[in-house]
Amino acid sequence: MKAVVLILGVAAAVLASPSQANEALAKKHNCLACHATDKKLVGPSYKDVAAKYAKDSGAEAKLVEKVKKGGQGVWGQVPMPPNPQVPDADLHALVKWILSQK
Repeated sequence: MKAVVLILGVAAAVLASPSQANEALAKKHNCLACHATDKKLVGPSYKDVAAKYAKDSGAEAKLVEKVKKGGQGVWGQVPMPPNPQVPDADLHALVKWILSQK
């Protein structure tokens, strides 16, 4: 019974704060080694990414593909390494969170 309560408690915490849950995913998958929410590190800030793609209706699909396969040239010559090990559900949650940054 304690395990069920613990699991429900975690689920409630995730539902109460989806932005924290997605920041936790960014930490889990080492995204924050190169990106920050509000400043450029190795890669662009998440706020800059959100602003760049704000009017692009296909942004989520493009960015999921970019994170999964990697790329270069959109933000300069430093390459975005591929991340094929990140589960698709996590990729979509991360990209939605990134695109929601203001």
